[in-house]
Amino acid sequence: MLTAHEARTVVAAETPLLDRGEPLMALAARAVSTAVARLLRERRSRVAGAVVHVLVGGGNNGADALYAAAELAARGAAVTAVLLGSRTHEAAATAARAAGVALVPADALPEGAGRAAAGDAVVDGITGIGAEAGLREPAASFVARLVDALAGADGGRRPLVVAVDVPSGVGVDDGRLVGPVLAADLTVTMGTAKPGLLLPPAALLAGEVLVVDLGLDLAGADPAVVRLERGDVARLWPVPSPRDHKYSRGVLGVVAGSAGYPGAAVLATSAAAPLVGMVRYLGPDRAADAVLARHPEVVHGDGRVQAWLVGSGIGTDDDARLAQARDALERGLADGLPVVVDAGGLDVLPERVPATVVLTPHAGELARLLAARGHDVTREEIEERPVEHLRLAVAATGATVLLKGAVTLVAGPGTPVHAQADGTSWLATAGAGDVLAGVVGAVLAGASDRCRTDAAAVAPLVAAAALLHGRAARRASGGGPIVAGDVARAVGAVIAEILED
Repeated sequence: MLTAHEARTVVAAETPLLDRGEPLMALAARAVSTAVARLLRERRSRVAGAVVHVLVGGGNNGADALYAAAELAARGAAVTAVLLGSRTHEAAATAARAAGVALVPADALPEGAGRAAAGDAVVDGITGIGAEAGLREPAASFVARLVDALAGADGGRRPLVVAVDVPSGVGVDDGRLVGPVLAADLTVTMGTAKPGLLLPPAALLAGEVLVVDLGLDLAGADPAVVRLERGDVARLWPVPSPRDHKYSRGVLGVVAGSAGYPGAAVLATSAAAPLVGMVRYLGPDRAADAVLARHPEVVHGDGRVQAWLVGSGIGTDDDARLAQARDALERGLADGLPVVVDAGGLDVLPERVPATVVLTPHAGELARLLAARGHDVTREEIEERPVEHLRLAVAATGATVLLKGAVTLVAGPGTPVHAQADGTSWLATAGAGDVLAGVVGAVLAGASDRCRTDAAAVAPLVAAAALLHGRAARRASGGGPIVAGDVARAVGAVIAEILED
């Protein structure tokens, strides 16, 4: 599991080490220089002769970058440090000069951004965890010019970009983007990941995240954001024992699809069927015929279930199907069962629900849900500050909320935010949300008893479903286009891979 802690928590953990004289800056600089050297060797087979530009701010990140610049120069790289802060760390600057680094103020480097874009690597050490979102001048203008220059660069000649701790200018604790940010290929972050490295939209600019162990004592500090990995899902996933049967493995009731959108029913049940003991489908004959043609093992009819999925493929103007979704939701609430509420089902949601109810909106649906509860917000505002509005939705409804996107966010009452980025951009395709809803419903049906006795277990299980969905998309894609049905068909094989010893 990758965990991220807020800036104030990191500062509090660093303070006793710094008071003892631990060489945290030297450790950070060595980690950065080693990472840059590795990338340079991978691209051009050697470090010597590489052209490296280091962007230096006035704080500790700038000092880390200068010490890293000195180490890269000692390895034979031609290093220029572009000074973008109001001051410069004197000891670090002295070490850099002694190693042969050229230190140049930004305004004394004509066409500096163009030169950096033509080099082999750029090290972003402008701001760290002590800065607010958004760069100040002259850094903002320099980075904006560099971003423009890189946009026009040939892909094979584009320099590698390594960020020190965080890409400069991002919201460290919330992932906001205010002004220009240089997208990194790799972020070398110190002590622990920072929330902005895992949260959208900043997470999309962080590249690979490498956490450097500085010996911080974070044992008593709750993470703000977590990201599940394969081993976490293997431990969480409900795996049948030899004593299990189809009912004890979990039965998922599905109220999805409609006469106008029968495909949603097929996709949701196709994703769920391999993961549970049984799927019961409640829907119109046209949709039921399509489901049974694909999966004859699905039972068309009512009966006892361990979880419900309602709403996928049901239009907000389909009164009859919305009534069926509302009825299933009310039954689930009365029985204390987990219920996944997707798409049209969000319009029949009661004002308050328990954390065992899982909402799965995209940004537009979340805007509508929040507006119905007195929070006037647009889709664009949610996309700009998704974690803020995710937490608002949890507080406003009491539910566990999964906000769909390139980075899928999950949170419940009192839980950290789970941020999963396991998919592929090819997953932006019709029906992908129906498949995700089916996977979420299946894992909750299989772990129904666990969810009913421990509501805090719901969010990690939902995040595990998001990881499975993303990995199934990657497997199905193989780097190329997919349709949602491809993702559903890959689910069984991916869970088998995850559960392998």
